[in-house]
Amino acid sequence: MQLAFDQWTKGRKISTLGTNAGAEKLPFQTWRHFKEAFAPELVARAVKESQMPVRTCIDPFGGSGTTALACQFLGVEPITMEVNPYLADLIEAKLTTYDSTSLTHDLGKIIRTVRSTRGSHDLDWLPATFVAPGVNNRWLFEVEVAQRIESYRKSIADLSNPTHQMFFRAILGGLLVEVSNVIISGKGRRYRKNWQLRKQTYETVDKQFLNRVQKALYEIARYASRPFSRYTLIRGDCRETIAHTPLADLAVFSPPYPNSFDYTDVYNIELWALGYLTDTTDNRSLRQSTLTSHVQIQRDYAPRPSGSETLNNVSQKLHACRELLWNRWIPNMVDGYFADMAGVMKSLASRLNPQGEAWAVVGDSLYAKIHIPVAEILAELAPGCGFEAVRIEAFRSMRSSAQQGGKRELAESLIVFRKL
Repeated sequence: MQLAFDQWTKGRKISTLGTNAGAEKLPFQTWRHFKEAFAPELVARAVKESQMPVRTCIDPFGGSGTTALACQFLGVEPITMEVNPYLADLIEAKLTTYDSTSLTHDLGKIIRTVRSTRGSHDLDWLPATFVAPGVNNRWLFEVEVAQRIESYRKSIADLSNPTHQMFFRAILGGLLVEVSNVIISGKGRRYRKNWQLRKQTYETVDKQFLNRVQKALYEIARYASRPFSRYTLIRGDCRETIAHTPLADLAVFSPPYPNSFDYTDVYNIELWALGYLTDTTDNRSLRQSTLTSHVQIQRDYAPRPSGSETLNNVSQKLHACRELLWNRWIPNMVDGYFADMAGVMKSLASRLNPQGEAWAVVGDSLYAKIHIPVAEILAELAPGCGFEAVRIEAFRSMRSSAQQGGKRELAESLIVFRKL
């Protein structure tokens, strides 16, 4: 079991557990770059240090699939949840086993179909900012690039094997940012420097797609013999789905941080260009199905949960200075965030076996110089959710927002809970 994981990680040491530093060297994770993922060694450590043998592990915030992938290499059955349909497909594409010969055959079909397509697709369903001339002389894709992407999307949809559709769609999604005029940061997208001079062509799309598929096929063949191939992937809002999962021995996850940013925006390009979103109603529905960690969409905020004196103090201060905040709903968002997290923890406790542990990577926030110590608050809420907080380890400092000075003053922490 450990040998397989060591082969996967190539002997990397546990460091900066809250990031995916070095993860670009790992198989499958290069299909789409994830700056915000955490290191797979954290999963190995959780399995190794568990008080009980770990046979199954839950991740309610699937994200890049780090927990689920690491579990497969550790011989543990993963149970993962993801509300973002693009990420859910990407995770499942990584966890699935394939027949490489059959995949290669379908690759040939896709290439032949795309090359025979004239590229005259109707792209009016995409947001106006996506295709030149865009809005206010800004756009994501040149017309021929957008047309080529749509040719690939349609040819992939025509494949008879749904699993192959998912695989090739995941690969196509991984190249979209590279052939666009923007780059993605932890706070969404911004235009590249001198992007007007960076003219992409349909040939670039062809080259990127073929290179990425070939690399993925190599990884699939090399790591075909994972110790555990089964998995459970549940698509939807984990606040509603955790209660219906199989029992597990361990949970390892990292929820969105209460930083007022909607992580859906990070994947906005893939969600639209791959057809997961087709109108603003779809977009709004997805954003309202995510954890209450942002104020970028109007929603109902749950009241703060009881059980944490620290949260009470923080919340009172935030509400008292509401008019000084850049968004007056931030105090309600923070209350709602911990209400959501308390609900997630309660559901997790109901699905973990006795003495089961939950390892969570969480990050602090700062508003109007009011510090929100997330790990400390969750530790205080834990007894009311069926857990005891075993320990908290702060291992990285994050920068606060530009509005707060941008200093490295926010802790990112590992908190370990054990079921009561």
